[in-house]
Amino acid sequence: MSDATPDIRGLDVAAVEAWLHGTLAELHGPLTFSLIAGGHSNLTYAVHDARGAALVLRRGPLSARSSTAHDMSREFRVLDALAPTDVPVPVPRALCEDLTVNGQPFYVMEMVEGTIVDNPGMADRALPTTELRRTASEQIVDVLADLHRIDIDAVGLGAAGRRESFLERQLARMSGVWEQTKTRELPLVDALHARLLAAAPPQRHTGIVHSDFRFGNVLLDGSGHLTAVLDWELWALGDVLSDVGFLLNNWYEPDNTDPQIWMEVPPTMAPGFLSRAEVAARYATRTGFDLTEIEYYRSFQYWKVAILAEGVKRRYDTGAMGSGDVDFAHLNQRVIDLATLADAHLELVELG
Repeated sequence: MSDATPDIRGLDVAAVEAWLHGTLAELHGPLTFSLIAGGHSNLTYAVHDARGAALVLRRGPLSARSSTAHDMSREFRVLDALAPTDVPVPVPRALCEDLTVNGQPFYVMEMVEGTIVDNPGMADRALPTTELRRTASEQIVDVLADLHRIDIDAVGLGAAGRRESFLERQLARMSGVWEQTKTRELPLVDALHARLLAAAPPQRHTGIVHSDFRFGNVLLDGSGHLTAVLDWELWALGDVLSDVGFLLNNWYEPDNTDPQIWMEVPPTMAPGFLSRAEVAARYATRTGFDLTEIEYYRSFQYWKVAILAEGVKRRYDTGAMGSGDVDFAHLNQRVIDLATLADAHLELVELG
């Protein structure tokens, strides 16, 4: 182990380094490790060898319990399946399920160059022209469309989980999450569950669902082209239009008057990106999928994120996420605003 590498939270550096040298023969000399991202989600580290080779290591959060949301083998499996396809992902290199190495499974993948453009300020720096922003817009739509058209059986993911009744399963699961995490009674959230269940369209397009597909989870190069889709911890098999609903909800336009309900202001608030209507039209053209019921999926996603936002509020309320500079009023109102948006989009569906 390099003397330059300090103790790294979540890694037994010596044991992990020994395992990596024993598994990947091309690595040279001492390895250095640094934390890229961590917290209450999966932890991500950069790994460099003595000759400059770079890898990325992923493990579950420090407080993780057994859950498919933090299943390293599932992440590794989907990356391995997608690596030969047209969907750009980091190439997975090795999976360690031996708990004696680091106490939790982890995997390593190739490091991909690129920039995460997750707010308007980053758009100004990384995509300063309208041409670049349009290219990035088209890229993110086209890659999502390509992901959704992949034959899940042909790439070896057909047995990775249930694929049918996706909305019904999600509605049941998230209703249970609400009951476990709610900090107050919000009748609208419960009413929305019943209405969403009654209005659920049949599952017409089944494939790989990323579940968090947005600008903040992709890498872009200097020309606006997408180099990798990241953060696969929530992927599933099911109704792919749920991804489209989530992307459209996150695609704020410069004149957007909806309340700010995301942790980061979406980069599309800056001018020059495609409009929501152009995003939907491009996706429909590339896939051939019918988006006439997309308002339902937008409502479903607002409702789902409202429940997740209530969980975040609960963790702050209980001190589980620290007690720093927290806007508790915003955390409280964000859940209400999300549920209100879900209600508004579902009304469009119910009115026909």
